[in-house]
Amino acid sequence: MRIATWNPNDPEMYWGNPNLRWGSPSYLLEPGDAGYTPTLPPTSKSKKHNKRMKRNNYYPIRVAEQIAWLRNFADKLPGKATALGLLPALVTALVADALWLAYVLQTWLDAVRTFSLGCTQTAAAAQTGTGGAVALPTFTAPTLPTGVTPQNEGSLDRIFTAVQDIKNGHKCTDAIAAELLIVGSATTGPDLSTLQPQISAKVSGAEVDVKWGWGGNSAYLDSCEIQVDRNDGKGFGLLTIDTTPGYTDTQPFPATRTVWTYRAIYRVDDKTVGDWSQSVSVAVPA
Repeated sequence: MRIATWNPNDPEMYWGNPNLRWGSPSYLLEPGDAGYTPTLPPTSKSKKHNKRMKRNNYYPIRVAEQIAWLRNFADKLPGKATALGLLPALVTALVADALWLAYVLQTWLDAVRTFSLGCTQTAAAAQTGTGGAVALPTFTAPTLPTGVTPQNEGSLDRIFTAVQDIKNGHKCTDAIAAELLIVGSATTGPDLSTLQPQISAKVSGAEVDVKWGWGGNSAYLDSCEIQVDRNDGKGFGLLTIDTTPGYTDTQPFPATRTVWTYRAIYRVDDKTVGDWSQSVSVAVPA
């Protein structure tokens, strides 16, 4: 057994090691100690992390492009069903969902907007017009195109689920994915070696709220390691490895007023990346 001090270069010091016992002091069980669990630390495929790649969501953001995507999906999917091993009933249902959404987003929604404008004009005329009796407009939904039928709620969710199943089925080639438009464009992530968390700390009642965020890079990062120096002569020690921005330090306050200092660094694949944040300190009451 030995005293444990957090050191990212120590192969035994990694998050999830069952032999680590955190406390004051923290210690590490070694072979021969009661309760020792034989284990190997997690390894990373690469010791250097500079940039990661991510895929943009294949489904467009703009409504006009969504309509085009849905029509392409409905048009191309039946021709790929055999290669993808899809049952005919599933293909028919997905095509129906896609065509229904295309109708709703384009034909029906355009009609609703036109009707809404007419309603606004009618309301204005009712208030300040000089004509005769007001004729209130009545909305009539556009006729459904041939082959389009109303579907239950959740059409887009069903399509997304099916697309994920297609990708997981190991039959979807790059060419098929490109035709169905179910793969996003590759984008280059940030230089991880330059990232630095921005943190703040504030006493809230009998706790300390430590605020941190992803800085817009959540797609490329796994977690944030936060350390604290409780001004007890032990220096910085691990407080937590957090995956959700914002952390509450619930350590009981000491008997006398003192200063606690916090710092943070991002992590990817069980390794720290970038630079430590600027240290922030708070005075905790007795």
